[in-house]
Amino acid sequence: MESTSFLSAFVLLLLVTDPFGSLPIFVSQMRNVAPQRRSIVVIREITVAFCVLFAFMLFGRQFLQVMHLSETSLGIAGGVILFLIALRMVFPAPHGNGADHPADEPFVVPLAIPLIAGPSALATVLLLVSREPARLWEWVAALALTMVVCALTLAFAEKISHWLGERVTTAFERLMGLVLTAIAVQMLLDGIREYISSLA
Repeated sequence: MESTSFLSAFVLLLLVTDPFGSLPIFVSQMRNVAPQRRSIVVIREITVAFCVLFAFMLFGRQFLQVMHLSETSLGIAGGVILFLIALRMVFPAPHGNGADHPADEPFVVPLAIPLIAGPSALATVLLLVSREPARLWEWVAALALTMVVCALTLAFAEKISHWLGERVTTAFERLMGLVLTAIAVQMLLDGIREYISSLA
């Protein structure tokens, strides 16, 4: 399996956390938060998301051992999860689940979990570390950079959404979904290739 570069790991993490595609949800969740509280909420939610993903990086291999999972199966499962996430990005479900007008400021759910540290992000960090555990701190750096982008997006969500407009935001999300689809298919092919090689 080909080695993953720092840049490709960062791009992959950025795609699975999908801060730009989540702009409408960010705006709706932060709308009722007092302006003086917004920076505190952003820092708190990003910190929680980072800690959860970092924990999965540290204990991912032990998790695989306890569950008796191989790296090949994780690669295939990760590809499937990313593919499903990508399909939702390209063909989004209509919004309107009743969460557009939160009663108070968000706390952990839904911004930190599952919007940022969702199943796809957890599977991705687990996959990165299980493939190349010696590069753990490189993956941590890629994750930290991703969290910085997510924090900036969350902090300026309303301005970015207004500046880009709904159509541009939707088009950008679908473009990122297309890129993520290609990554997911490649992960599936790599996993299947490894499985066939192990049988030989």
